Amino acid sequence: MARALLSVENLETHFLLQRGAVVRAVDGITFDLNEGETLCIVGESGSGKSVAARSILQIVDRPGKIVGGRILLNRYDGDAATPREIVDIAALGRTGTAIRGVRRNDISMIFQEPMSSLSLVHRCGDQIVEAITLSQPELGRDLAWTRAIELLAQMQLREPEQVAGQYPFELSGGMRQRVMIAMALASNPRILIADEPTTALDVTTQAEILSLISGLQNRLGLGVIFITHDMGVVAKVADRVAVMNHGKIVEQNSVGRLFAAPTHPYSRMLLASALRLEAPSPKKQVAALPVTDAPAPEPLLSVRNLAKTFVSRRGLFNPRVREVRAVDGVSFDVMPNQNVGVVGESGSGKTTVARCIVGLLDNSGGSIRYRGADNHTIELSGRKRVARDPILRDIRMIFQDPFSALNPRMSIGQIIAEPLLMNQVRHGAALRERVGELLSLVGLEPRMMERYPHAFSGGQRQRIVIARAIALNPRLVVADEATSALDVSLRAQILDLLLDLQTRLGLSYILITHDISNIRYFCDRVVVMHRGKVVEDGSVADVLDSPRDPYTQRLIASVPRPDPARHVNA
Repeated sequence: MARALLSVENLETHFLLQRGAVVRAVDGITFDLNEGETLCIVGESGSGKSVAARSILQIVDRPGKIVGGRILLNRYDGDAATPREIVDIAALGRTGTAIRGVRRNDISMIFQEPMSSLSLVHRCGDQIVEAITLSQPELGRDLAWTRAIELLAQMQLREPEQVAGQYPFELSGGMRQRVMIAMALASNPRILIADEPTTALDVTTQAEILSLISGLQNRLGLGVIFITHDMGVVAKVADRVAVMNHGKIVEQNSVGRLFAAPTHPYSRMLLASALRLEAPSPKKQVAALPVTDAPAPEPLLSVRNLAKTFVSRRGLFNPRVREVRAVDGVSFDVMPNQNVGVVGESGSGKTTVARCIVGLLDNSGGSIRYRGADNHTIELSGRKRVARDPILRDIRMIFQDPFSALNPRMSIGQIIAEPLLMNQVRHGAALRERVGELLSLVGLEPRMMERYPHAFSGGQRQRIVIARAIALNPRLVVADEATSALDVSLRAQILDLLLDLQTRLGLSYILITHDISNIRYFCDRVVVMHRGKVVEDGSVADVLDSPRDPYTQRLIASVPRPDPARHVNA
């Protein structure tokens, strides 16, 4: 039998707020972790799963505090069957030699966003060396540096010596995450906690990171606690699953049994939400066009040979000029009432295309032709879009991060009213009435207009961004990763909301995403981009079910599906 590494018993972590209010973020959870096992803790945002993970290392942000329960760490000598020492981490407190020893030698953690965990002013190699020397002070600087290079090589990074000499901001997201994993393994831990380590990554990079963690676990015999809200990731990596909701574990089972027959209603809801995105939305009404002699409808937007080159200069006296061709000859059409998805990895150029269409960037070549409501075609390339430009009313954008897209000093009523005021569409009581209508359209109460963005959840903030985007009755909405930061249940809700608005308002959408399930659920056509070029373009069914390009095939094969049987031999 595998040795037990960790036992969590009735753990309670509370946040003590002002006026005696208490948030029971973790409310009496119990689970075990064995050697060589992956335990996935799954749940939506706010379920308490990340607080539970942080409690194990005593790194919960104040005013959070462990108020009850035990976290028993078993330490073994070699291959001994019984532990030589059992440490209750919950009794150690936040500081002191004992808890530092746990963090240094026994348990390591990989965080969701490496840029917030890595120092931007120190080389990656130096940061790994620091982690090595903290746990193995007997090693000198030279040996520690050699060990750092070895760790980076184990992370399957090409040219690990070069990566060691670079700073985090010089690396891609996937490379930074690999550096974080190397740092986590520098102390030779027995337990690895991975807190949403692939949420911000595209699907191919995510697949590489998941495979890397699995390979390291098998080779080193690690016990892994994997925190996620993605049921596809759970199906791919888990041995056992603990489902959390409102601070409690509502179900705990093997991965096969959980997916085959979930026992708790919340588990069934999570699984149903994931499976829901495996097929086109029932709200999509794709009707066959009648066969007539009438000419085919003209495109609402026609992009032809679009190009965008970024130029950077480095050096003060003899600057080196570097050109990056981010978009290289992209062409596609958007028809009236059609949803076109643009999919690809990070760096493929899809967001640059979106920003050129809405006028946030000037394209370097090609054309962007828009057909207005009067049936006249307008060339958008080179057009200066100043205030009250009718194009700014017709083409609107929904941004990826709703919190950074909303001014924290303005109420949501002011935020939604801003484009109406700038275009002198409504004033006074009529303006307030229109804001109330928009909030109702996106499923929020009009009485909420006096609140500020911080008072809303992520899904509610995204609804506010959508309300602002449709305030001027646009004809085309560009949604840039509009659901990437949301839980799977919220993702389906937001996409369904956009489809409802399409039916009511006659909208067309360009959906920028790296998530294949969003494409299948929401879009009519899909444009696949790779390194600035379109490698495949066609109907969703044709491209996703019978991809022709090798890149598209690899992209689709990388998607973790919510079915453990698909991943048995993967």
